[in-house]
Amino acid sequence: MKPVIATTLIGVALASAFTPALAQQGVLKFGHVYEPSHPMHVASVAAADHMQKCTGNTLKVEVFPSSQLGSEVALNEQVRFGGVDIILTGQLFAAQAYKPIAVGAAPYIFRDRDHALKYGSSDVLKSLMAEYNKITGQHMLSAGYFGAFNVSSNKPISKPEDMRGLKIRVPNVPLYMAFPRAVGANPTPVAFAEVYLALKQGVVEASVNPLPVTYAFKFYEVQKYVALTGHLVEYAMLIVGDPAWKRMNESQRKCAVEMAQVYADRSTKAIIEQEDSLRTEMTSKGMIQFTDPDKAAFQRSSAGVMDELIREGQFSRDLVERVRALR
Repeated sequence: MKPVIATTLIGVALASAFTPALAQQGVLKFGHVYEPSHPMHVASVAAADHMQKCTGNTLKVEVFPSSQLGSEVALNEQVRFGGVDIILTGQLFAAQAYKPIAVGAAPYIFRDRDHALKYGSSDVLKSLMAEYNKITGQHMLSAGYFGAFNVSSNKPISKPEDMRGLKIRVPNVPLYMAFPRAVGANPTPVAFAEVYLALKQGVVEASVNPLPVTYAFKFYEVQKYVALTGHLVEYAMLIVGDPAWKRMNESQRKCAVEMAQVYADRSTKAIIEQEDSLRTEMTSKGMIQFTDPDKAAFQRSSAGVMDELIREGQFSRDLVERVRALR
């Protein structure tokens, strides 16, 4: 009998080791890659507080910033199996599971920020999120505006030719490489948590980020210039993993939906405010120098990217036109 008891105890221990986080004292693990000072983290904490109050303290949400629970690629894997219960992830990372949702981050698909914000609350995006949920079994509940991407570097950039041969950091997703390649740069994937050191050590010469990221991650300490290319816009999607969702009751699920909206509203508002203020602040404090590049030239240089993505089946031309038609 003793060997049977030992085997049973080992089985219980192994089962406990792989028990999803929600089963442990009603705690949800919320992971993302952003620094504590970044608006996405601040909004995540506010959302977590709302969830706890909404559920009458039956569920607690613990937020883990700065890639503490893994890279963005790893978080997208873990949320599927319950290792992490809630994540924030960009459209292009989510697109690895459902390709069309990348359309919102296609180069120069939006006329301006107002157009991008209309997309963020549009039926077009809502339908894409619903299809993502249907295909993956996960629960993408909201989208927070992450901002327009620009190019930071140690030399001024004003036209596409200035980027030829430039070794530029991009997130570890193939679609992020499309714009740099179109203008002749050399895109190099580097995980978010490693970007500062890679720039400092010269592993890469430049990076693509929204201004709030350049500020929160202090990239201005290792870069001298930001070219306001605005070549793509990103949203950070809040996803609740299905293992966690299944362990919630109906009331808790409603609270999760509310939590997601708190995150989206607060993060979007904060990012807009920072986009409007950071150029002035960073200039006045001598943090970085800004250049206003020939955006039309950059648009012409990358015009073929959209056709290439459509040919490769990333998304349809009809979807592109629906996004462009938003008013």
